[in-house]
Amino acid sequence: MTTITLLDGGMGQELVARAGQDPGPLWATRVMIDHPGLVKAIHDDYFAAGASVATTNTYNILHDRLQPQGLDQLYHALHLRALAEAHEAKAQAGRGLIAGSMGPLGESYRPDLTPPVEVSAPLYAEKARILGPHVDVILIETIPSLDLARGALKGAQAAGRPVWLSVSVNDRDGTRLRSGEPVAALADVLAETPAQAVLANCSMPEAMAAAMGELARLGLPFGAYANGFSEISSLPLPDDGGAPAYCARHDLTPERYTAFALGWVAQGATIVGGCCEVGPAHIRHLAAALTAAGHTIA
Repeated sequence: MTTITLLDGGMGQELVARAGQDPGPLWATRVMIDHPGLVKAIHDDYFAAGASVATTNTYNILHDRLQPQGLDQLYHALHLRALAEAHEAKAQAGRGLIAGSMGPLGESYRPDLTPPVEVSAPLYAEKARILGPHVDVILIETIPSLDLARGALKGAQAAGRPVWLSVSVNDRDGTRLRSGEPVAALADVLAETPAQAVLANCSMPEAMAAAMGELARLGLPFGAYANGFSEISSLPLPDDGGAPAYCARHDLTPERYTAFALGWVAQGATIVGGCCEVGPAHIRHLAAALTAAGHTIA
């Protein structure tokens, strides 16, 4: 059978749920400031569930998020705090990889806010230089457009680590990015700046089979980690530059999510896990199912 890298599940939504408060625009970063140790506790739970990767809580630590809140001076320190909590969890578990998360500039699900490559690449390089010495892989996440993929890949090289590129696809048509551009066009982007794996994330699981068909043609290890949100693609985009008004769905049980993920593995995916609203219970059920099917989790 297949050797599978089992990613963890969502961090940000899990943090918000456990903190029991509205964190405001800073989302998972605000919770990390207000509740030290909670990030480690979630990493602990994912390792206990069987995940082989701890994804750092650095997705949303971006200048364009911190500056409006007057907290940009904490940019470097917040990265180090998130890295420390991931490392503490890994040490306690005695195993695992650490993936340094780099989220989208502008806002999640907003390809219309993609900055030019000459702007995005240096910003990602700054982030990559902080993460690089402390992680096993750079995980570029939830990328909605080809140009943001270009900038993120160029910047990520500064880490000196393997780079995994993960894109967010249209919830109704997994063959297209949220920008409407074809997933297949990533071939040209990767020809300019290679990555070691390609994935799709933070889209509905129903869209991922089509995305896997496109990613499989790129000739790299590939995979998926879907979200547990209702459809985002059809939602209006706020005028203030924020994310669409998405909400959690209530039908995505661990059993149902596992069925989707096993389908991706059947298509050839070797890296699977979960994103927003997919928690430790989902990962535990998926880990057990993968093992029962004869796959090895490594």
